Amino acid sequence: MLGGPMLGGIELGGTKVICVVGQGPEGVVALDRHPTTTPAETLGWAVDRLRAMAAEHGPLAAVGVAAFGPIDLRPEAATYGCLLDTPKREWVGADVLGPVRAVFGGVPVTVGSDVDGAALAEEAGGAARGLSDFVYVTIGTGIGMGVVVAGTLVHGILHPEMGHVTVPRQAGDGYEGACFAHGDCLEGMASGTAMTARWGCRPEELDGERREAALDLEAAYLAAGLRNAVYAFAPERIVLGGGVAHMPGLVERVRRSLAEALGGYPGLPEYGREDFVVTAGLGDLAGPGGALMFAAQALGGG
Repeated sequence: MLGGPMLGGIELGGTKVICVVGQGPEGVVALDRHPTTTPAETLGWAVDRLRAMAAEHGPLAAVGVAAFGPIDLRPEAATYGCLLDTPKREWVGADVLGPVRAVFGGVPVTVGSDVDGAALAEEAGGAARGLSDFVYVTIGTGIGMGVVVAGTLVHGILHPEMGHVTVPRQAGDGYEGACFAHGDCLEGMASGTAMTARWGCRPEELDGERREAALDLEAAYLAAGLRNAVYAFAPERIVLGGGVAHMPGLVERVRRSLAEALGGYPGLPEYGREDFVVTAGLGDLAGPGGALMFAAQALGGG
């Protein structure tokens, strides 16, 4: 992909929006970020900033938008490119694709889920390079999973919503859960939002015994959710991304907790290897890189 046309990307997250231009996840030439506020202000900043980047670095051949969800990805639907019943209530029904197409309509513009985009970026140049079956999990404001089976993103009428699977409540945990729809689903118990609400501070501010207890509890809930993913999709690898995933010591705890959750079944040695659960190889570039991957797909007609 390097040496190809200049692409533009917008990663719309629950906390921040990132604009990026480059030739792919490994060829980023400019990047800028801004807090996610209202739809009008956030998307207005994004299209203005991307247009300024294009003026500085060259015209864009295509633009990809990787958005938090749930987002309608049915091209035939009247709500294509619009957010559905999202936890960010002021964004329910917001048209994410329309404002971008209005500015960049002269080139292909496409939209996908942020976690799916990050999965594609990790496949192209990160921790899932060379794999055909893997799960990418983002753990931030919410929790999402991008699932790749036989080299193809898994989709039905909607992108998978594995962040909302049921997980068993851990012994002694009285927290009611942060999910507006389900309370104590995986996202409700283990997202960054849930950690902040449960512990009274942002995850990165935890220290001492409280930090150790928080990491142990977080790993237990993540392992319970990942067990569902292992048994449903039989991945070669699980890649953890997002701000929470990069907390020192968490991935090691998740590996141990997942091994306990699997209970030795079905007996594949691969599930016990250290490289079965890893952090994102692209780090914070996985999400913006995913937006560029969507742009590349739009340019290629894929």
